[in-house]
Amino acid sequence: MASVLHLSLLLLGSLMVASAGNFHQDFDITWGDGRANILNNGQLLTLSLDKASGSGFQSKNEYLFGKIDMQLKLVPGNSAGTVTAYYLKSPGSTWDEIDFEFLGNLSGDPYTLHTNVFTNGKGDKEQQFHFWFDPTADFHTYSILWNPQRIVFSVDGTPIREFKNSESIGVAFPKNQPMRIYSSLWNADDWATRGGLVKTDWTHAPFTASYRNFNADACVWSNGKSSCASSSPSSPSSSSAWFSQELDSTSQERLKWVQKNYMIYNYCADAKRFPQGLPAECRTS
Repeated sequence: MASVLHLSLLLLGSLMVASAGNFHQDFDITWGDGRANILNNGQLLTLSLDKASGSGFQSKNEYLFGKIDMQLKLVPGNSAGTVTAYYLKSPGSTWDEIDFEFLGNLSGDPYTLHTNVFTNGKGDKEQQFHFWFDPTADFHTYSILWNPQRIVFSVDGTPIREFKNSESIGVAFPKNQPMRIYSSLWNADDWATRGGLVKTDWTHAPFTASYRNFNADACVWSNGKSSCASSSPSSPSSSSAWFSQELDSTSQERLKWVQKNYMIYNYCADAKRFPQGLPAECRTS
């Protein structure tokens, strides 16, 4: 059964292609001194890292809820010590954030996909995964569904993590701060690979990650107003399916399959880290 599901997930991933945005229109390169480039008439963006510097970009728009898709092809070969980060984040000292981070590794060893959710500047909600495919061989779609009820992290349409709104039991949930999309490629060999034991091998530089097919079906926040609502950002007048989307039974089965076979760390299972008891949301899920 697992092998059949695995095959179906791979087939599904190969069929999923988000509608292509234009990187010139949607993003600004923010740092890297020429190491980030928009190519192919705005259809491709590359970030590179060498010993002097990494590089990064951010979205022109801010969003308050949405379904965000981006296809990435990660740094191939010996990527140990490198981190490719792709995330949503609001400004300020009490920021909200929804994180994908891809932690590189030695050739032949698996990448680690790191996820986290911050609300009002507080995170500590890490879950980490390995992949069921080689994320450096081709482009794959990484998606964040963010609505008032839940945040769902997906890879090629397969959910890998769901963070539900548990405000009813006192757990903060990001719902009030508009966020931009950010991505960067940088050196983190003090912690990224085996806790910092494996350092970046600069003889393999420059390291390059590639992006294409950005799509945001989302509420754009501008001048204090949401593009989805005439009155309140929490009740858009549009009938976007993603705004009330939840995981159907098939998606729930895929989520369980990924978490059973490919999850390598779950804060909700780390009793030593929380001697006073696991976080409230862990006790209800």
